[in-house]
Amino acid sequence: MKTRETKQKDLNALTASLAASKSAMVMSFTKLSVQKDQEFRNSLRNAGAQYQVVKNTLARRAVKGTDFEQASESFKGVTAIAWTEGDPVVLTKAVSKFMKDNADIYTFKTGVVDGNLVDFTQLNVLATLPSKEELISKLLYLLNAQRQRIVTVISAVPRDLGVVIKKIGDNIPAEAAAPAAEVKAEEPAAAQAEEALGAESAPSPEATDAAPSQEAPEASNEAQEEAAAAPEPAQEAARAEEENVLEIPEAEAPAEEKAE
Repeated sequence: MKTRETKQKDLNALTASLAASKSAMVMSFTKLSVQKDQEFRNSLRNAGAQYQVVKNTLARRAVKGTDFEQASESFKGVTAIAWTEGDPVVLTKAVSKFMKDNADIYTFKTGVVDGNLVDFTQLNVLATLPSKEELISKLLYLLNAQRQRIVTVISAVPRDLGVVIKKIGDNIPAEAAAPAAEVKAEEPAAAQAEEALGAESAPSPEATDAAPSQEAPEASNEAQEEAAAAPEPAQEAARAEEENVLEIPEAEAPAEEKAE
């Protein structure tokens, strides 16, 4: 049996712990096994909550002057209290799930969340809300998403400019090649024009046939010039031949002289 001093210490510890808490759940149970009791305690511990089976007199004295005093009417029969200094949604999720899974053992009496008294229906509604950590993670996601969008928009300007410049650079060779193709196309036309002009200036066949006859005197003059320019021995030989032809042999003197 606890002494008066031990009971006072338990009361002081419970009062101080509840005074620093934001939310508390009051429950009852029947035919509770050790295994189920341990499972419930573990789930509450994972939710960052404390759990204790208390006497109703001790509980009423502990909550006196606090936000939990409005739950004093529920301190009847078997009473167990779960409270937390952290996120109340995490506690409501743990209590709601375990109450539903073990409805034949546990009974929800009442609860106080941020100074407001709630029943089991309201408890289930609160359990569907996102926890503080989930809200923070979503908020950070939204903030990061907006930041990423801003960065994307800012970086899109130089990137798009680079794309435009690249497209312009890709189009320049094609445009430069067009004048070259035009020049190449003009070259055959110029060649054809030159051929046509050459055909017009070329002499006709009749003219070519008549040309040699006109050049014949020039050829004879050239032969005379070559003969004049021939070496002296050739000229002497020619003179000798002429003299031999003109000389009359002595044996063939005129017949008239012989008759005389």
